[in-house]
Amino acid sequence: MPKKERGNCELCQREDVEVTIHHLTPKEMGGTFLPTAKLCIPCHKQIHSLYTNAELAARLNTISDLKQDEKIHKFIKWIRKQPSSKLIKTKKSNERRSKGR
Repeated sequence: MPKKERGNCELCQREDVEVTIHHLTPKEMGGTFLPTAKLCIPCHKQIHSLYTNAELAARLNTISDLKQDEKIHKFIKWIRKQPSSKLIKTKKSNERRSKGR
């Protein structure tokens, strides 16, 4: 089991949260050795519940692009106000469910 790391989330900017490594271009889309970002678990889960790997690879492969996308913008604004200990439930967007992924 990987060691849990604490740090700052590059997406929501919360400090001293448990972070995971997010491949900005998904590994299955050729991103194994491309840039990564440290994201808190809620932001990481939210990204993967809102977007397909193809979307992430094609148009959302930088933190800046993610921050500017309207689908996740409201979530970022909300999560910034939440304590780092808060557990967040995510579910796939209706759009993602209809695509079958």
